[in-house]
Amino acid sequence: MLLSLQQFLSVVLATIIPFAFNVLTLTSKTQTIAVNKYEMGQTFETFGTSSAWWAQTIESAETADEIARLLYDKETGLGLDIFRYNIGGGETDNPDTRIWDTSRRTESFYVLNEETGEYEYDFTRDKNARQMLDAAVKYGASEVILFCNSPHFSMTKSGHASGALTADTSNLPKENYQAFVDYVLTIADWFVEQGYPVTAVSPINEPQWSWGGEWVGQEGCHYTTDEAVAVLELFAKTMAERGCTYKLSGPESGQMDSPHYELIDKFFANETLNSVCDSFAGHSYWLDGNKTAKAETGNKFKEQYPDKKFEMSEWCELPLSIDSTTIDSGIHMANVIIEDLNLLNAVSWQSWTAVNGDGLMEIKDGELVIYNRYYAFKHFTSFIEAGMTRTGILDSFEEDSKVSSTAFTDGEKTVIVLVNNEENDRDIKLWNSYSTMQIHRTDKNTSCEKVYDGEFTKTVTLPARSITTIALNK
Repeated sequence: MLLSLQQFLSVVLATIIPFAFNVLTLTSKTQTIAVNKYEMGQTFETFGTSSAWWAQTIESAETADEIARLLYDKETGLGLDIFRYNIGGGETDNPDTRIWDTSRRTESFYVLNEETGEYEYDFTRDKNARQMLDAAVKYGASEVILFCNSPHFSMTKSGHASGALTADTSNLPKENYQAFVDYVLTIADWFVEQGYPVTAVSPINEPQWSWGGEWVGQEGCHYTTDEAVAVLELFAKTMAERGCTYKLSGPESGQMDSPHYELIDKFFANETLNSVCDSFAGHSYWLDGNKTAKAETGNKFKEQYPDKKFEMSEWCELPLSIDSTTIDSGIHMANVIIEDLNLLNAVSWQSWTAVNGDGLMEIKDGELVIYNRYYAFKHFTSFIEAGMTRTGILDSFEEDSKVSSTAFTDGEKTVIVLVNNEENDRDIKLWNSYSTMQIHRTDKNTSCEKVYDGEFTKTVTLPARSITTIALNK
């Protein structure tokens, strides 16, 4: 294959620049970082968070409004795009529920009419969660994704939305597949009719996990890979028949390393799903710091499914072991986001969840406490805009660097997010040239505060254990 002159020069420059960069920085004690615009990655789309299961507990309209502002307002909050609304499996209404934690039982729109003995839809229910949704849309949530952890308990084999009575067994009988599809789409269509910006439905969650048996900590439903594909295929076909305006999202894989590749391969091997799904939704749990596994998965998508995108649709620290109030929790989350952007090439990054102990904030003794993870997230959400493309980063310290980084550009503005994982301050030198720059910082003393706004300067100090976002203007 013959290369055009432009392609040839790009290849040559991509080879020469890293070599020259390394030669120029060999003797420097200051870590030099350069944006490599000859190595381009994914185009970013959205940030978001989930409403399960905290939204249903917020009764105060004033509190809901403040939380929504902090999450979705572009000027004073995170400026998130996606609100993930949980279509619950109805365990609040289940007289035989096995879920011991009442906060994880959901109120469903699908309710038994005691007089007729038939189930009917009542969209006045789930009042608190709907109030939260309204506030989020008011402040700027532009996408609503309706997701399920389980089918409604009345449709399951066990009569519970917490899983089958035997672990690792699907809890949805095949004869109820269509009923489940119709149930979800009826609810989705209602939300669309009310004017909510519903962009997707995501009907299954982490299908590979056991769900049920003796463990009933939340709503969930196990599916084999073939069962998950069959359910999603039926969704896709029914959505086409109904002319749904929203897309199908899935399969919300619970982990994204090689033991779970079968779910990726069979998902896209299905002709129907491959034709309607341009992305794969997965969760980056259990892989924190495992750069090798994330890089392997990212490369799998590049090589085998180059026309498909990866959406990171759920993450929180599991197990929760870092004090949420400390800079350490923010640094941990920022490192994970950078890994997912750089290695998994995520076009979307969504947290689980917004308001609880392992989330971005929590209500304690009636007061809203904002955790350090909130400010860590803000270093990305307030600066990396939809349509920006990830660029390569050249780092003079390479594998020995304790500074993790990612960069995105729209051609006029370039954003670099850097995390200093060391216990000491670190000076870095920016190799490229720009006109002006703004620097925001989070450390033990500051919370995503603007610390510089002026002419471009090549040397920037990263305080010990800190997160820094640098916005560079051409």
